[in-house]
Amino acid sequence: MSWTHTMNLHLLRVFLTVVEQQGFSRAAETLFVSQSAVSKAVRELEHQLDLPLIERTGSDGKAVRGGAGGIALTDHGRAVFEHARAIFALERIAIEDVRDRVELRQGRLRIGASTTVAAYWLPQQLGPFVRRHAALATELVVGNTEEISRAVIDCAVDIGFVEGAVADARIAATVWRSEPLRLIASADNPLGAKRRASIAELGRQTWLLREHGSGTRQVAQSLFAARGIAPARVIEIGSNEAIARAVAAGAGVALLPATVVADLILMQRVRAIALSDEDTLTRPLYRLELVNRPRSPALQAFLDEED
Repeated sequence: MSWTHTMNLHLLRVFLTVVEQQGFSRAAETLFVSQSAVSKAVRELEHQLDLPLIERTGSDGKAVRGGAGGIALTDHGRAVFEHARAIFALERIAIEDVRDRVELRQGRLRIGASTTVAAYWLPQQLGPFVRRHAALATELVVGNTEEISRAVIDCAVDIGFVEGAVADARIAATVWRSEPLRLIASADNPLGAKRRASIAELGRQTWLLREHGSGTRQVAQSLFAARGIAPARVIEIGSNEAIARAVAAGAGVALLPATVVADLILMQRVRAIALSDEDTLTRPLYRLELVNRPRSPALQAFLDEED
């Protein structure tokens, strides 16, 4: 017969069991099948491989008994047995690995987050999760909204948490939570002393903005468009914390997350400015996942533990 380069793994498993159990009847008991089914499976494997695997006498297919009631393998049978043992050992390893991952005894969780989310929102959840699942390799990747959305698309992270809106059909973006914002000026800025500002006054200010691609910059630009603010000057700084401290030093005004500037307001180094009596500035924070990408057990556990 011609060799087809295929091997029936079910038949191979039966053969392996016969050898490991040192007999057809014990193999049948182990596999919960009849002894005749075991004998037939071994004969079929020999037929497919075109090799004798077990020493036999006569035409009834019964194995010749060796020492201590064992079966006798041909040279071919011993080689196939070693291959079978290696194949199904890998299967057991794979099953154990998958079970460990499902039960969170190993695996990896990669979270992407924009800078404010990574610094102020995720730590209180990530800390307890890491302690509970110490065997997991957990990684937090920090970037701006554009960088994190790209990482989600590239599967470089399992999930993203960002400050800015993302319009990409490949990404499922859902509102995660709402974050309050503060318009701030330095304590000695005449605008800060007023506690409230007109559109004209805001237009005369130097505005400190994050880089392009940042969610914080997006919300500031949305404010400009909605209120008709045309900044006299813009300075770009790549960190919310650096912007907050630059405002405190008198470099300009900025719209920042309340959590970033809370301490500076408490210390009276900056003041929050209202646009009107009714204004409450907030923005949504988003959770990003790749469309149709299944959640890993580690990711699902992390989401299940959200407050």
